[in-house]
Amino acid sequence: MTVQEQYPARYYARYDHAATQPAPVTGWYDVWGMSDASSVPDAADLVALSAAQWSARTPTGLGVQNGQIVSYAPPAPTLAAQARSALVQAQAATWAKFGSLGKTVTDDWITYQQALSAIADGSNATATDLPSAPSS
Repeated sequence: MTVQEQYPARYYARYDHAATQPAPVTGWYDVWGMSDASSVPDAADLVALSAAQWSARTPTGLGVQNGQIVSYAPPAPTLAAQARSALVQAQAATWAKFGSLGKTVTDDWITYQQALSAIADGSNATATDLPSAPSS
């Protein structure tokens, strides 16, 4: 069977079928231009694209909803995810400011990291914003 028989459209987009829609496009395929399409998912698991859609594709900002390509903006990270990221940054800053110099970590930095940790692990489920980092 030829590639054109397996993939009647030349261009396709891949997305996670299990994701909430609109789901982001996770791959683009010009299957007729491939010398080996064995790594490409079945055509039934992809969204066929017109030449105009192929030409207008972008690395981000497009998704799939009900089998159609649509504009897509990823959801904002949750407060817990933001807290986890801020905690990693705070730990690095604490090491740079104190630990690497053999200094004692100040109470404001300890309190800040504890507050971030509580938001990140869900033990503070009432927080609506991240705490501010210490200025010192």
